[in-house]
Amino acid sequence: MLRFYVDVLGCTMEKVQEPLGLYQVRAGSSLIDLVPLDGKLGRAGGAGPGVEGRNVDHFCLRIAPFDLEALRGWLTSQGVTPGESGKRYGAEGEGPSLYLSDPEGNGVELKGVLQPGKAA
Repeated sequence: MLRFYVDVLGCTMEKVQEPLGLYQVRAGSSLIDLVPLDGKLGRAGGAGPGVEGRNVDHFCLRIAPFDLEALRGWLTSQGVTPGESGKRYGAEGEGPSLYLSDPEGNGVELKGVLQPGKAA
């Protein structure tokens, strides 16, 4: 899972708390806490996400610049299957977005800001 966030999505490793099984990665100004299912915190949290057993649909990372074809090509070259893309509403209004899943089944949306006069 760490490889996905650091090597594929480009997050930077900020802090490792190995005894807890907690890995904190930075994505821009956001911090993502990763808790592998086989670590101390992960085992204490119960079953992992499944198609019919999630309590979070996805989280979103803003990408700039947003180049859909380049993103699809990069993800595919890294063994990640890109999901649906389209123009969607989010925290900064309408914009292009691409869905995918991390290795443990968590939904991730990569989102750009719609530029005036440009279609998503």
